[in-house]
Amino acid sequence: MNKDISYYMDLPYRMEVVEDKEEGGFTFYCPELPGCMTCAETLAEGFQMLEDAKRAWLTACLEDRVPIPEPTRLEDYSGQFKLRLPKSLHRHLAQKSSEEGVSMNQYCVYLLSRGS
Repeated sequence: MNKDISYYMDLPYRMEVVEDKEEGGFTFYCPELPGCMTCAETLAEGFQMLEDAKRAWLTACLEDRVPIPEPTRLEDYSGQFKLRLPKSLHRHLAQKSSEEGVSMNQYCVYLLSRGS
């Protein structure tokens, strides 16, 4: 497959928006494309400007033969990871999860979701 500008523009890159409460307006960026960002006064204007910025960013990479990262997909993650922890923390988590009547895995997922 020829990976041209159309190919990359059609990929589902994440877009993030940060409101500037002090100065007004918004900052828009694609975290998977380092440095691909823009600022705008309104959301509608910003999303259009981000599309333009993304096209310019991708075009420059293609012209300079710089590798372009593709967006991460949910399928790229198993939902599992192994974690080593001190025995005292393991004991504490096991006791707390038992008190709550849930598995230690469920209890840890709950704690992680509260903190992220």
